[in-house]
Amino acid sequence: MNVSFIEFAHLKKNEMKKIFFYMTLMLVSTQIQAQKDFQGMAVYESKTQAPKFEGMRGNRDITPEMQKNMEERMKKMLEKTFILNFDKAASIYKEEEKLEAPGQQQGGFRMMFGSLTGGGGTFYKDVKTKTYTVDKEFMGKEFLVVDSLPKLNWKLEQETKQIGGYNCYKATAVKQASKTDFRNFRPKNNDDKKDEAKKTSGDTKTNFADNFEMPKEIVVTAWYTPEIPINQGPENYWGLPGLILEINDGTTTILCSKIVLNAKEKVDIKPSKKGKVISQKEYDETVIKKMEEFREMNRGRAGGPPPPPGR
Repeated sequence: MNVSFIEFAHLKKNEMKKIFFYMTLMLVSTQIQAQKDFQGMAVYESKTQAPKFEGMRGNRDITPEMQKNMEERMKKMLEKTFILNFDKAASIYKEEEKLEAPGQQQGGFRMMFGSLTGGGGTFYKDVKTKTYTVDKEFMGKEFLVVDSLPKLNWKLEQETKQIGGYNCYKATAVKQASKTDFRNFRPKNNDDKKDEAKKTSGDTKTNFADNFEMPKEIVVTAWYTPEIPINQGPENYWGLPGLILEINDGTTTILCSKIVLNAKEKVDIKPSKKGKVISQKEYDETVIKKMEEFREMNRGRAGGPPPPPGR
């Protein structure tokens, strides 16, 4: 078979085009697969300021030593470690299980207290569908809260700092305080206490919970890193152009202490399916009702820190 030089060159050119096409296709496929398989894990340490019991009404019979012990115990209960496993579209956020020391509160109380202080279940976020699912146990019943992710109007700031070697940028937002999150309660100032004391001066019944109030709004400060360009963060925080490594709302600080990207072992990132499916509003109404029942039931009892609402 006789092939001219021009024909040979043309064949070679076509062959090279095919090779280049297949190489490009393989490269694109590899990149798509890499994006699909991308996963990461972030460890967060959550700390909430424990309330000071000194000078609070309904607390007359407690000695300074008892008061100090209660504050220390509350402080430890409000220190938690969480794990966030994430990919490009979704994440699961769950409290790290710890072995409890003898004598600590266990069972239903621990689980209920966890649910009222940011833990107590698997929090699944899907930023593509803008929905979340979290399983919670409250008063011996299991609930599966399914709802839309809250949309915060983040204000991107120019201030920067480093967290764990990552360059982070500041963002702030104002959000409505959740009435079913025990961490949102703030101690009343002295003027408020005096006014309330005047109103109830003829009533000997007092409630320790009367020392606290729920703010309507909370200012949130976040620090995110564009170096991990995913729309995720701890709890129900999201909506920034990078992974949120730190959150502060005035009393609670959630800080990332470790990040692992593309580990060999993959995690199954999917929502929980246990519990009665309800909306966030329905769950909040259930908890608030029990909180009110608890509040009335405990009027007149003096002393002791406020157990989590609903106990």
